[in-house]
This record gives sequence, structure tokens and C-alpha cells, in this order.
Amino acid sequence: MNRMTRLLVSAALLWSSFTGLVAAQDIVEPSDMVRGGMQAIQMIDQGKAGELWDGATPATRKRVTRADFTGQVAKSRASLGAPQQRTWVAVNRQVVADADADTAGQYVSVEYETRFANKPDGTLRELVSFHLDRDRTWRFSGYVLR
Repeated sequence: MNRMTRLLVSAALLWSSFTGLVAAQDIVEPSDMVRGGMQAIQMIDQGKAGELWDGATPATRKRVTRADFTGQVAKSRASLGAPQQRTWVAVNRQVVADADADTAGQYVSVEYETRFANKPDGTLRELVSFHLDRDRTWRFSGYVLR
């Protein structure tokens, strides 16, 4: 086994130990999550936060009402203007243990660095989260602007 092959095998083993023992259907491509996160953010850009909430995971819909979610998103984005540039910077995976079956499980968060029209001198971070629901479907679970 040459050095490059050993490095690739080591990286694969490290990734396996990081993600834990997961069934094949639970594995998600980071690029798919980046695209999904971008679609969610574009819905917010287009004023469709309510539709985004409608398709959210049950835990999200239990935690915050549609009106509160759309109001919070609108308030956080109102003064910023249109997005000028957006780049993904991180994809993170986390497993949460919780007594509530709707909340427990796997999460993937995608973080974007975004420059807005009314804030040309700096960027903000947008974080979009997804949860693998009990039916084995990844669904939107949250949006944070910081």
C-alpha cells in the first residue's frame, strides 16, 4: 500500500469514527446539504419563510409558530437589504440525544458567509439546519443570522 492510499484509508477511517456507525440511508452528501441550505436561504430571500416553515421538521413546528418564525426572519433581514454575495464555509453534523423523539437524532448545519447590500463593509453568517426525521427524510429545522 503506497503512502497516498494509506492516507486515504486513514482519512476514511477517521470520517467513519467521527460519524459513528450509521446505516447507509443516513449518510448524506455534504454538497447536497449545501445545495439544500442554499434553496432554504433563497426562499427566505424571496419572502417565502412561511413556506419554508410549512415543510419544516415537526420539532421546529412545535417549537415556534409559523407567525413567530416568519416575523423573526423578516425582522432579522429587514435592514440588511438584498444579499450581494454568499459563500458556504462549513458543513457540520451532530447527533442529539433527547427524550423527545421529534428532537432527537441527526442534524446537519450549513454555514454561509453573506455580504448584504446595506452592510457592504462586512459579512454576516447564515446558519441553516436540517434534521433527519423518523421517516428518514432530511427536513429544514432552523435558520439563524448572526
